[in-house]
Amino acid sequence: MSSSGIAEHAVEALSARERERFIAANPQSVALAERARQSLFGGVPMHWMSDWSTPAPLFVERAEGARFFDVDGHEYLDFCLGDTGSMFGHSPAPIAAALREQAGRGLTSMLPGEDAVACGELLAARFGLPFWQVVTTATDANRFVLRWARAITGRKVILVFDGCYHGTVDETLVRLRDGHTVHRPGLIGQARNLTQHSRVVPFNDLAALEAALAPGDVAAVLCEPALTNIGMVLPAPGFMARLRELTRQAGSLLIIDETHTLSTGPGGCTRAWGLEPDFLTVGKAIAGGVPCAVYGCSAEMAQAMHLARAHSREMAEGHGHSGMGTTLSANALAMHCLRANLEQVMSAQAYEHMLWLATRLAEGFRALIARHALPWSVTELGARCEFQFRATPPQNGAEAEAAFHDSLQMALHLYLINRGILITPFHNMTLCCPQTSAGDVDRLLAALDAALTELLAMPGARQA
Repeated sequence: MSSSGIAEHAVEALSARERERFIAANPQSVALAERARQSLFGGVPMHWMSDWSTPAPLFVERAEGARFFDVDGHEYLDFCLGDTGSMFGHSPAPIAAALREQAGRGLTSMLPGEDAVACGELLAARFGLPFWQVVTTATDANRFVLRWARAITGRKVILVFDGCYHGTVDETLVRLRDGHTVHRPGLIGQARNLTQHSRVVPFNDLAALEAALAPGDVAAVLCEPALTNIGMVLPAPGFMARLRELTRQAGSLLIIDETHTLSTGPGGCTRAWGLEPDFLTVGKAIAGGVPCAVYGCSAEMAQAMHLARAHSREMAEGHGHSGMGTTLSANALAMHCLRANLEQVMSAQAYEHMLWLATRLAEGFRALIARHALPWSVTELGARCEFQFRATPPQNGAEAEAAFHDSLQMALHLYLINRGILITPFHNMTLCCPQTSAGDVDRLLAALDAALTELLAMPGARQA
């Protein structure tokens, strides 16, 4: 029996019909998929692009605002938005202008320009941390901050929450199983034992957190303010404040990763909830979709970083490599787009619109769930919301994972795609951008309503 309330045979019947519909309606995507298999591993430029619900990859021709168009000429409402990479819409006008402006003025030089100074000032004002560095991806930002944390504290252990998402940082590719830290299932080619210096505890479990910090060997806790990739999980009241207290008591640093939770407001959860991290990392959306990420730190951490760097140089007799940074970090093109995004795109007015629409969408999801009498729930975080296949919102990663119903999720996603609507794959998350309209939200709700109506009308579809 499925905990989703819908029988598997009904899900399979809907999926089979929708796969046939996709293949018939998308001959150019199907042809490109066949051609791509001759030169691209798995037929796609990054292997996870073949893991969507479609029977062949959907090839995009162009995207703008809250919409994109595929190579077969179909128009889509985009509630995925690059899994927040295009949080503020595809090609916002100020970002497109910044790209044009910088194109003829040099793309990268390993030297700063005036944009860099402006970006530092804008980031400090927005997030409340005084000092900043610019890198290429959020994975880089998290990896480099963990190096700083270990250098500053002299400790090696990194603590994360079960089900967390911090890009592809090795230390975070672990899970909690039967009370033990283990490698994440599916991890490929890992040569070293990550459990030696990584520790996992359940989100929202203060007793487990306190016990994990007690040995005094944790350099830093790397934390999303809310879990976002295992299914959305919000912090319990008081959890984040107590996390800050416990890390200070244990002499461990607190790193807040706002890469996905930037949807909460102009300063992320850090400003909205009054968090006080030692370090803050943000990627994906911070430069309007151009590859760029940043990390910020407190004045105390900046001083400790200077001391750590001086000690490293002394040990290396004046030379050496910190293990941080790439030649494309803070390149001129990314810096110009970062400045444009901070100054012109990530405005309070944009967030006001995004949050209003996300609330409208979440309320619509709840109304649909009630109307169809399904044991599901909805979780909201700023401009993001998600319907989950469990009666109450999950409190930790294990609960969120237990609510997964892959075949049902993929069937619903494919149904929506075939009707010109995209939501985030692998779970049921949606994101509203500044160009999303109330009509777009209503269209998504109507399409999902139709999918559920068709599913539940099948003989024997409903399960208790």
